[in-house]
Amino acid sequence: MIHEFTKGFIRRNPVLVLTVGLCPALATSTSMNNAVAMGIAATAVLVCSNVIISMVRRVIPKGVRIPCYIVIIASFVTIVEMLMKYSLPLEVNEKLSIFIPLIVVNCIILYRAEDFASKNGVLVSMLDGLGMGMGFAGALLLISFIREGIGNGSFFGLRFSTSYTPAAVLTLAPGAFVVLGLLLAFLKWRALRRARVVVGEPAPAAPPETAAPAAGAAEEAAA
Repeated sequence: MIHEFTKGFIRRNPVLVLTVGLCPALATSTSMNNAVAMGIAATAVLVCSNVIISMVRRVIPKGVRIPCYIVIIASFVTIVEMLMKYSLPLEVNEKLSIFIPLIVVNCIILYRAEDFASKNGVLVSMLDGLGMGMGFAGALLLISFIREGIGNGSFFGLRFSTSYTPAAVLTLAPGAFVVLGLLLAFLKWRALRRARVVVGEPAPAAPPETAAPAAGAAEEAAA
């Protein structure tokens, strides 16, 4: 069960490995406040929908399972959206307003519902949803940490230096793709490097010129 919970952190991270749910990840990662709110909302919907879908998986006919999943997910999205409107600052609600309803068709939510919750028990489905949601939230925080820190010179809206000149391009759409691309490239390089170490590389062959002096020395010793 621990494996089902931890797999979404790094090994099967929705954003950085599976590359799903990129639209909200890129659009809401301009600030860490938005990333936290979006991560919590997606995690709550993911956990609740996984649990309910796992409970009713034997009742839902296969031919209409996707529409049923969407209805279940939409119900929890509506609840989360109402709670956020009454609990979060107006600025955060305005920036996330269009993306919270889009959680209904978020690739991560539907992917886990179809691929995991519909085939497994309630407890492991809940752990899967919690782990994947936390992995999604962690990826958003990482991207927003870079974008807000370098692009705005602040963290959670608080400036860390008055002399720093922000690179404002990172707060724009191109900056989001640049940051995500660099993170994906780094993780890919790290994975290839670790795989090379595990498999092991053959030792490099000795250069031809080193063999010739050794042979000459052997002949002189024999003479």
